[in-house]
Amino acid sequence: MSPRSAVVNVMVRAAEKAGRALVRDFGEVEQLQVSRKGPADFVSNADLKAEQIVRAELARARPGYGFLMEESGAVAGRDGEHRWIVDPLDGTTNFLHGLPQWAVSIALERSGEIVAGVVHNPIQDQMFWAEKGQGAFLNSQRLRVSQRRRLDEALVGTGSPFRGHGDWDRFGRELEAVVASTAGVRRFGSASLDLSLTAAGRFDAFWESDLKPWDVAAGALIVAEAGGFVTELNGGRNPVYGATILAANPHLHQPLLKLLKAAVGRPHGRDAGTQTVAGRRP
Repeated sequence: MSPRSAVVNVMVRAAEKAGRALVRDFGEVEQLQVSRKGPADFVSNADLKAEQIVRAELARARPGYGFLMEESGAVAGRDGEHRWIVDPLDGTTNFLHGLPQWAVSIALERSGEIVAGVVHNPIQDQMFWAEKGQGAFLNSQRLRVSQRRRLDEALVGTGSPFRGHGDWDRFGRELEAVVASTAGVRRFGSASLDLSLTAAGRFDAFWESDLKPWDVAAGALIVAEAGGFVTELNGGRNPVYGATILAANPHLHQPLLKLLKAAVGRPHGRDAGTQTVAGRRP
């Protein structure tokens, strides 16, 4: 195992502290389900509280760094070169319904490039983490993407558009094509965890559209450092800021890219090839 750097240790501690608070709140969700008001406001407060915990921990350790956070938006830092990209609760709908598939996601961006990431699933005591050039890990175990070469043997993760958002027609055509060509498709509801599962070889690939940087910044690096290819759905090289992502092992990335393009009947844009880096800020 590659030793974790000081900055990754900072990220791990922040994710663990937020995770402990979320686990306590998660234990209350079942009781809230029966209340007249419902649990939505409670979960929103849990999300905000977790973000405040992460921000306080990271700011104490690296006071000059900026932030890009799901709830608070962009906050410039004195440093000017570094910023944290944070989703304090990725999988809010799962959390709301008492499903234990959610995570705390933290990435570090340096001069526009993602250089470190952690995805913490506190319910299962899973800490996925990676640092650029140092590999990807689950707790202390080195991660490698799967080596499956056949689409008809592949298990693929995805995320569907939310109600009132996204292109349902395009997603429907993509889904139909992938279901017909693979061993199966799963929709678990947390992009950061889906990417981490791809890095661990449990999924052979993952694709989704209409994403934000905090959804994928950490997970994309974890896949890349586990030996996977990560691009936009048009093949472009900026999946963190490009709003779409396809992450897969090296054998299946191009076949899936072609399949998804053919399914929508037109390219999503330019085809810039594949690479193993997580992407840069435009």
